[in-house]
Amino acid sequence: MSSWTPAQLRHVAAFLGLRRIDAPTVYESFGEDFLAAPAPGFLNLGLWPTPSGDLEGAPAAARRLVATLAEELPRGGTILDVANGLGAQDLVVDALLSPRRLVAVNLTAAQLVAGRQRLEAAGAVAVCGDATRLPVASDAVDGVLSVEAAFHFPSRRAFLAECARVLRPGGVLAFSDIAVERVPKDPRSLIAGATNTRFWGIDPRTVASTRAIDRLVREAGFTRVRVERVGHRTIDPFCDFLDARLAAADAATLPPGQRFAGRRIIGQWRHLRRRGALEYLLVRAELPEP
Repeated sequence: MSSWTPAQLRHVAAFLGLRRIDAPTVYESFGEDFLAAPAPGFLNLGLWPTPSGDLEGAPAAARRLVATLAEELPRGGTILDVANGLGAQDLVVDALLSPRRLVAVNLTAAQLVAGRQRLEAAGAVAVCGDATRLPVASDAVDGVLSVEAAFHFPSRRAFLAECARVLRPGGVLAFSDIAVERVPKDPRSLIAGATNTRFWGIDPRTVASTRAIDRLVREAGFTRVRVERVGHRTIDPFCDFLDARLAAADAATLPPGQRFAGRRIIGQWRHLRRRGALEYLLVRAELPEP
C-alpha cells in the first residue's frame, strides 16, 4: 500500500475531528492488504509459541489463535462466527470442525464482500448483522466463536445475552477479548489509553478487567467458564512482529504517517503491558442443560 486510501482518510479525519468511530470505520480503513495483518485474510494478533514474534511465524500464529478457540466447539454442528473478519478464519473453522452449517456474522459489510471467496470455500453463510442483536433464531446453534472482537461491541452484556439466546442447551461459547486490568494514572498511560480507545473505536464505558469479563459471562447464564490470560503469547510477540514488518517496509510501500502511527501504537501497547494494564484473554463457557 503506497498511499492513503479514502477509507483510511475517513478514519484519520474522524480520529482528529473527535467524531464517533465505529468498528466498520476502523476495519474498512484497514482493507484487504493491511500491513499489520499476520497473514492474508487474518486481522488477529495471533497466538505465538513464545513471547517473541517474527515475520516468519506470523501466519502460523494467526491460524493457531483461531484453531485454539475453535477446538473448544462441537464438531459437525451449527457454528456461528461473530465478527468473522475477512473470512480466513472461517476456512480454519471449516477444516477443523466440519460443521453442518457455518454462519458468519459481520457488522462491516465491506469485509463480507472482500472475504466472499473465502466464505464460499468454507461453505459459510454470510450475514451482515450486529453482535448485540444477532439475526439468528433462538436455540439454533451448537457453538459460537468470536475472535478478538468483543471489545468493539457496544455492550458485552448484550453480546453474551445474545450468545446464550442462540445457543442450544449444552452449546459452547469460545471467544478472545482484550481486558484492561487497571487504569494507570500517570500521564503517559492516560494518553496511551485515550489514543487507543479512539483509534480502535472503543467506547471507554465498555473497557473491562478480566474479573469483570468473567463475571459477565457467568451472569449471562454460562457455566464451566474458563478464562486464560495469554497477553505474553499474543500482544507481546505481535509487537515484535509489527516492529519487523514496519522496518521491512520501504517508503514506496508505507507512507511515513502510517509508519509513525504504527510505531506509536506499538510503543503504547508495550508501555501499557509494562504497567500491568493490558491483557489478552481466551474465554470458554457452556450453556447448561435444562
